[in-house]
Amino acid sequence: MDENKENSPDGGLGLEILQIIKESQQQHGLRHGDYQRYRGYCSRRLRRLRKTLGFKMGNRHKFIGKKITVEILSDSRYLLLVLMEAERAWSYAMQLKQEANTEPRKRFHLLARLRKAAKHSEKLEKLCESPRVDAKTKLEAQAYTAYLTGMVEFELQEWKLAMEAFNKCKTIYEKLASAFTEEMAALYRQRVDEISPNIRYCAYNIGDQNAIIDLMQMRLTGGGGGMMAEKLEALITQARTKQAATMSEVEWRGRTVPVKIDKARVFLLGLADNEAAIAQASNEETKEHLYETLLAECRDTIQAVREELKSEAKQRERSSDADSGKVSNLQFLHSYLTYIKLCTLVKRNESMAHTLQAKLKEPEADENKRGPRPQDLIRLYDIILQGLEDDHTFQKEVSLKTLVYKAYRCFFIAQSYVLVKKWSEALVLYERVLKYAKEVRSKAKSLNNSLKDLPDVQELIAEVNAEKYSLQAAAILDTDETVEVPSQQQVKDNTPLCNRLETFRLDPTLVGKQPNLVQFPPEFQPIPCKPLFFDLALNHVAFPPLDDKVEQKGMGGFTGYIKGIFGFGS
Repeated sequence: MDENKENSPDGGLGLEILQIIKESQQQHGLRHGDYQRYRGYCSRRLRRLRKTLGFKMGNRHKFIGKKITVEILSDSRYLLLVLMEAERAWSYAMQLKQEANTEPRKRFHLLARLRKAAKHSEKLEKLCESPRVDAKTKLEAQAYTAYLTGMVEFELQEWKLAMEAFNKCKTIYEKLASAFTEEMAALYRQRVDEISPNIRYCAYNIGDQNAIIDLMQMRLTGGGGGMMAEKLEALITQARTKQAATMSEVEWRGRTVPVKIDKARVFLLGLADNEAAIAQASNEETKEHLYETLLAECRDTIQAVREELKSEAKQRERSSDADSGKVSNLQFLHSYLTYIKLCTLVKRNESMAHTLQAKLKEPEADENKRGPRPQDLIRLYDIILQGLEDDHTFQKEVSLKTLVYKAYRCFFIAQSYVLVKKWSEALVLYERVLKYAKEVRSKAKSLNNSLKDLPDVQELIAEVNAEKYSLQAAAILDTDETVEVPSQQQVKDNTPLCNRLETFRLDPTLVGKQPNLVQFPPEFQPIPCKPLFFDLALNHVAFPPLDDKVEQKGMGGFTGYIKGIFGFGS
């Protein structure tokens, strides 16, 4: 990222405000929602900018306040300095917003930091009014100020003022998107998409009842992140709660059950909307997000029903005339919600399987990046094969679905065997797939609409027949390749390479971890022994007499003692 963007097309100072803040946020914490990390980055960058520009606020002993004025505006980094001050205050406000969920007192500090950020943005806008700054930077500064001002009014619940500020910001970015390159236009349109939920929410609070439909659609498609996420959830729950007041019962499997739990009413009321949104989803990523949202709501509702079941069980224990053999309405409602949960899980996994199946047929663009494999789909179909409730007609439908998913699981097991060249095993599994598929077709005639929500088995049969012919051809080619290898090249020889350089052989060990290049350790070789010298003349040497050195006999006693004193014997 270039901080010294001084040369703009019209010769003035320029600063890509939106691009700079987006890149900084993505690279320093906001990709994971870590506002504290981004705030620390803004502080460090401010320190570096002040040091580079020589714009220090005093020294370590004394603070001397300085203001950036139009007169000293000779470098675009002065504009960047003010921008980083606004971003630091904004990131601190967002950090406090996360903490305010558990500590409500931090909301006052949050509002103070948001106002501080808006004040810095106004300062940046005034500096950009200088004739030294180019027109594009002026417009971006105005949009940035309008955005932060709208955030402040949004938190203060001044819906009309917030809507005016967000609309001004949206208008500027739309104009900029239509005037610049595709890369920059995408960045501006992304900011417009981020602002749209805020505008619709403000319109709803002002009195536009049609805005609730747009908000529900944004929430279901994963829009409205950041500050809007919690507000959208609360708003939609509130709207459904009002509608759920009129809902009293639900019908399933020929039985009408009263619904007295508010959470269950809200969930069942929004079930049709969720399923419609999933059907209209434009891509698989959006569809997966919708499935996860629906499953989370279903789990919470089931938990609420379980708590009521515990209370009901305690009341039954106290009353002696309770009919223990009859299934209560709460138990039947719990079964219905569990059925919805399992059906949603099956549809979610089936959607993931279709996505992986499509990617499996595509050629790999990047050899280094591992693509999907048949083993990945086997696990998905294993999860899908689940049992449900005890009902004769219902059980027939479940057994039919089980056969379909068994066929698909068996198909991908066969494909995984093909990858490791186990031709006979794969052929047997393909035959079993055809057996399952034909059984599904025969049973489907007796059940109405049984295959409406299931994968097409006719398409699977056609694909298996094609795979069988490919398998047979691959098996024949693999056998031919084995025969064509000359027998002399397959002879195993433990002779090292250095001893058979004149003979060519295919030796796979040469490219392995222990290539047979030379014999190690080498064999022992005979060498001449080192000569030893013996003393052969020792037996023929005549030693001198030693009689004068040996003590003579008869020289002892008193005479010898006297001779010894006077030295006669020496």
